[in-house]
Amino acid sequence: MEYLILIHNNAETEAAIQGEAQEEFQRAHDDLQRELKASGELVETQILDDAQARVVRTGEAPLVTDGPYAELREWVGGYYRVDCADLDRAVEIASRFVEARWSPVEVRRIGID
Repeated sequence: MEYLILIHNNAETEAAIQGEAQEEFQRAHDDLQRELKASGELVETQILDDAQARVVRTGEAPLVTDGPYAELREWVGGYYRVDCADLDRAVEIASRFVEARWSPVEVRRIGID
């Protein structure tokens, strides 16, 4: 089954991963990517560019604002798409992100039955 692991960020997360947790953050992602590639579970992973993000809402006329903030204090900073045995395995993968100390890491199954 495929799962999308959405890594949310906020100001506290950004400060930590650019400061005291930078080495641990980089090592955790490098190690996890190596492991998931070796096991064949990694489909893709990307950092999402917040400089080119827009939030779109529709009503009488489309309203487009600079993103990636949908009037929230958090934003999705990146994702991992994995193909693994089950939800428990996807959650185990998500629990290894350093960012989860400060921001949510969301796991969603791709597709429906």
